[in-house]
Amino acid sequence: MTQDQTNSRDEGRQSLVARLRLRLHTLQAAFGQTFGLGPGATLSALIFTTLVLLAAVFGFFYFAPPTTIIITSGDAGSLFQRNAGKYAKILARKGVTLKILPSAGSFENLERLVDPKFKVDVGFVQSGVAKGQNIDRLMSLGSVSYEPLYLFYRASKPFALLSDFTGKKLAVGEKGTGTNVLALALLALNDIKPGGPTTLLEIDDEEAEKLLAQDKIDGVFMMGDSAASRTMRDLMRTPGITAFHFKQADAYARRTRYLNKLVLLEGSVNFGKNIPDHDIYLLSPTVELVARENLHPALSDVLLEAATEVHGRAGRFQRQGEFPAPLEHEYRISPDALRYYKSGKTFFYRYLPFRIASFLNRFLVVFVPLILVLIPGLKLLPVMYRWRIRLRILRWYRALLELEGDMSRERTPEKHKELIGRLDHIEQSVNQLKVPASFADQFYFLRSHISLVRSRLLGDSSG
Repeated sequence: MTQDQTNSRDEGRQSLVARLRLRLHTLQAAFGQTFGLGPGATLSALIFTTLVLLAAVFGFFYFAPPTTIIITSGDAGSLFQRNAGKYAKILARKGVTLKILPSAGSFENLERLVDPKFKVDVGFVQSGVAKGQNIDRLMSLGSVSYEPLYLFYRASKPFALLSDFTGKKLAVGEKGTGTNVLALALLALNDIKPGGPTTLLEIDDEEAEKLLAQDKIDGVFMMGDSAASRTMRDLMRTPGITAFHFKQADAYARRTRYLNKLVLLEGSVNFGKNIPDHDIYLLSPTVELVARENLHPALSDVLLEAATEVHGRAGRFQRQGEFPAPLEHEYRISPDALRYYKSGKTFFYRYLPFRIASFLNRFLVVFVPLILVLIPGLKLLPVMYRWRIRLRILRWYRALLELEGDMSRERTPEKHKELIGRLDHIEQSVNQLKVPASFADQFYFLRSHISLVRSRLLGDSSG
């Protein structure tokens, strides 16, 4: 680079700095004239206003809802996985992408949500699996469905009680599934525990189905979070295999608060073949849509809207509109979810596309309160500033009044000299005052009054 180019660049920088200073001075002058502030107060107000506006802009973008949600669902072909796919289609219509992470079921979903290092926002979790987990940072968007537990078994005669399976071979679902957690809990209530005479196999549903069909095990527990619906339908229709009738279902539901009694009605699987051929009592927890506590309120709304569309219809075990519902079990219900259940979506999200509604909602939340607070605050600044300047002027008026009061008393030459010194100090201090032009009249009045007092003081002396 040549010397001329270097000089030209330096001159350009100096020119830019000069222009910036000029614009800042012009802005400062305009601001001061508008609000009646001095240079220092004007600069402070400008800095404060700039910082507040920058914070508002940062908040506007920082609090924007993400357009991608990650859900932990269930095994391939499971009810959880199929429902997650339905959610994804509904959210896609609103411009939100739902990423689906397959899992082994409820227990793994909960472990992922509890682990802060695992990147996930929401998941399907069967009630009753949270024992021993730290769920303080989780919240429920509500229960979305029943999740009945089936026990398919092969026997020469029906079993009446779970304790009748003592000494048998039972598949209790893979470890990490809601099936496994609930099956072991129910068996424990009947004194059937791992390590006892009953063989408890923690295997997947496909393997369990094959073993039961080959008569190598006596029974298998299955739930929709891990088992495919086809698997359970096939077992229901297989000759010699029946679903266990929990005749003590009412007692179980009363003993375990997260369980519900359901009835699989006669013929409800196949009317023509009358499958099942009698009413069967089942036990069922509910499935909750569990999220981390930092889930954006707007995403909570769209998820619940999708849940209403997916789970709100009447089904084999539920009435129309029964789900989703704010049923609190282990998890606290999200405040945003409670607001949704009471009044539905907020105004903008009800009538506008997601992105536009999000923009307007954030504008109202961030900038409207800012305007309502900042403008009155800026109007208050000149009042406080004028009050401060006025106090500075009044301070020396008070000193003058005291001096005049002392002048009316009997004076000696020493006293007169002291009064002159006090007046000189007052005049010197006032001359050093820096006041804005709007206070020029009061400033010059004070100086003229000082001169008046000096004339009187000197006149008295000459007299």
